[in-house]
Amino acid sequence: MRILLLEDDNMIAEALSDMLHSAGFAVDCITDGLIAENLIRPEIYDLALFDIGVPKLDGLSVLRNLRARHSDIPVILITARDSVEERIQGLDSGADDYVVKPFAPDELLARIRAVLRRRGGHATPILTNGSITLNPATREISANGAITRLSAREYALMYCLLLQPGTILSRQELEEKIYGWNEEVESNAVEVVIYGIRKKLGSNVIKNVRGLGWLVDRSS
Repeated sequence: MRILLLEDDNMIAEALSDMLHSAGFAVDCITDGLIAENLIRPEIYDLALFDIGVPKLDGLSVLRNLRARHSDIPVILITARDSVEERIQGLDSGADDYVVKPFAPDELLARIRAVLRRRGGHATPILTNGSITLNPATREISANGAITRLSAREYALMYCLLLQPGTILSRQELEEKIYGWNEEVESNAVEVVIYGIRKKLGSNVIKNVRGLGWLVDRSS
């Protein structure tokens, strides 16, 4: 899952990026609202985190412009402005959630999972196709009688596949979802991640469709 982070404070941006990477998200960090507005695309990003107080074009304006062009990318506003009126303004402008600084990292991660879950049409926090079950809160996965905890990259890849069971995702689609633009991606990077998952859970967990990509079964 790939996130666009709009934050102009370098220390906060670095801390948030590290936290999100550790949780299995790919992160692209932007300090300028105008650049963020030109970059954000639904086929690339699964969610955006916008600080309201950034230069040139603030996060609230970027959000309003996104919604004006009918973009439904989930957006969580992150801000030090904590008045009820400002929270109402942010939510009425199209934000999916609103987090006030300072916040606990685990709370932000829980809110991200909740927003992605709602947008994906999942009522429960658990992703499953019947035989494979993934808990995003713990990164634990069960399949073929085995229960294990995935690495951040393995979790990100399985999350993408289990969000759309039965759908083939190409190498490029998976790379875009699990790697940020500042990360060097080797030609066999996806295969290496899949090999690690299969080693833990069995070779039948992820299926390859030659020349097209990979998938998990729709239901079992």
